Amino acid sequence: MRHLLYSLRLDTKLQRELDRLCKQLGRSRSEVVRDALRRQIALLRFERSRRAILPLAEAQGILTDEDVFRASGGDGDGGASAV
Repeated sequence: MRHLLYSLRLDTKLQRELDRLCKQLGRSRSEVVRDALRRQIALLRFERSRRAILPLAEAQGILTDEDVFRASGGDGDGGASAV
């Protein structure tokens, strides 16, 4: 896989937070930034898909997470079991 080099500007506070996190995780800046970018891209794709699907779900009365779970064959309790 071909790798490209990117340069980005961080304010001092964000740079310190990144360095602190990298030290805690034992990972390089590049690893942490790549992971954060992957997660952000996945989140944006999810949100875009959700916005596209939401009107269709609402038209069928699917308004909450519990509704989604019930529509998918679950019992709607979010996996909780009675004790």
